[in-house]
Amino acid sequence: MRRSRSSVIKAGLYLITLAILIYVLVYMPTPYMIHQPGSAEEIKPIVSVKKGDTEEKGTFMLTTVSVSYANIAMLVTSQFQPHTEVIRKEPDRNEEEYQTEQRYYMNTSQSSAIMAAYKYAGVEYKIVPEYVFVIGLSDKITPKGEFHPGDILRKVDGKKVEKFEQLAELMSGKSAGEEVSVELERNGKKVEQRVELVELGETNGIAKVGFGVSVGEVRKIQPQDPGMEVHFAETRIGGPSAGLMFSLEIYNQLTPGDLSKGYRVAGTGTVAEDGTVGPIGGVQFKIVASDREKADIFFVPEDNYKEAKAKVDELGTSMKLVPVKRVDDALKFLKELPYKS
Repeated sequence: MRRSRSSVIKAGLYLITLAILIYVLVYMPTPYMIHQPGSAEEIKPIVSVKKGDTEEKGTFMLTTVSVSYANIAMLVTSQFQPHTEVIRKEPDRNEEEYQTEQRYYMNTSQSSAIMAAYKYAGVEYKIVPEYVFVIGLSDKITPKGEFHPGDILRKVDGKKVEKFEQLAELMSGKSAGEEVSVELERNGKKVEQRVELVELGETNGIAKVGFGVSVGEVRKIQPQDPGMEVHFAETRIGGPSAGLMFSLEIYNQLTPGDLSKGYRVAGTGTVAEDGTVGPIGGVQFKIVASDREKADIFFVPEDNYKEAKAKVDELGTSMKLVPVKRVDDALKFLKELPYKS
């Protein structure tokens, strides 16, 4: 009996120890994130122009960084993996807010890419605001209503909200502590509530009030010719850095001929409506991802060139690195490039 009881106790202690060990290694949160090379993905399956020219013997590729919320096991194994970086998470921001913010950046990037491509292709368009949505909750002011990242703000006091200016107008003249009715759309369902406004600070001596959340605006870029409308497929990719490559793919479909000329063209960089290409983070990981996918050319924002060149030299890759300041720098390079034999 004693041996049997002792065996049961030992087995129980073993299972408890094992459970604690698994929790610590796998489930216990840490204040770190791990960045690694992500993917270099073909853009053509993601982007389509209704009456666009689909000829493309090569391919344009957007590049990504793999971002993981790290557990202890991942932190340990990351020390033995090449091209890996461990960084601290930003405080007061959860994964839901991070993912919502990345989707917003991607949506904004797509809109800017369309406008830049239309500009160079000579396509007339107008901007149509669609809706305002919640990106995240303030880390300084506690909201008095129930808001979730991704909530679409449909109405305030019965009045539609489709753009920033309308929301600002509805808040004008109101005071902290005052209640308003709010209609949200959450996961396709209507949510109604009364929300007490909170003070957000002062501008030119005037107190500003609001909900205590950060918001983003989604806009539709509508061409004068419906046949030139650009559509994006749903993806799990987030962030603003695919703007340049989106612009090149869209321009290629808007204009006759094949801008890729048979090359595998990767790259990165934010893009503004006027075609300005901006710097991004994690360029070294994107160089690795592009080399793995056998890219011939990599367009890099000029401000990221030094870091990108260091990684290209380290890898010893034959991939050609091309720094750009604007979308037309990339267009000029491609137009002067001979067709790949």
